[in-house]
Amino acid sequence: MPKDYVLALLGGLLMGTACVGLVLFNGRILGVSGVLGGALSLGADSGWRRAFLGGMLAAGAGMSLLYPPGFVVDISRSLVATVVGGVLIGAGTQLGSGCTSGHGICGIGRLSGRSLVATCVFMAAGAIAVLAIQRVFHGAL
Repeated sequence: MPKDYVLALLGGLLMGTACVGLVLFNGRILGVSGVLGGALSLGADSGWRRAFLGGMLAAGAGMSLLYPPGFVVDISRSLVATVVGGVLIGAGTQLGSGCTSGHGICGIGRLSGRSLVATCVFMAAGAIAVLAIQRVFHGAL
């Protein structure tokens, strides 16, 4: 059984490789929220986006067969809290013009000041949300 840091390192290497590959071969920045949004449209640009997302799903499915313990999830929040959290994340990616993959990985890697600020705001908002849930709601959402 590999150590957690080995799995995190491999995941980071795969994300970095995907980011570089998409820029080199397609001239696009990898922001998963933007890729998903474009895949839902019917434009001419949606084909590669759907293929990319399909590849992500296929890779996840393959890894779940090779290493099932890596996919065990213990959700301790209610379904309502999980759905509300997902909607807020979606709204935040629209408000921030991207997500952590686009800004945090690709943007900072390109030395974008805008992406550095956006990533700091994402992380601060996440920390404040966790603090509020733990201190104000005593972890019960």
